[in-house]
Amino acid sequence: MKLKLLLLLLISAVVISGCGTEKMSEPTTLLNQDKQEVAFPQEKPVLFFFITTYT
Repeated sequence: MKLKLLLLLLISAVVISGCGTEKMSEPTTLLNQDKQEVAFPQEKPVLFFFITTYT
């Protein structure tokens, strides 16, 4: 049962990722810990980590 669910999830992820556009129309902008805007380049693929803290 777990194998069928995992296979279905994997196939769904591949299909959904294939439905996107090649390039984003607007740049992605986030705020860093100093409240400064950080934009990601669009020329090449980017991997970023999102870490949150609760105070």
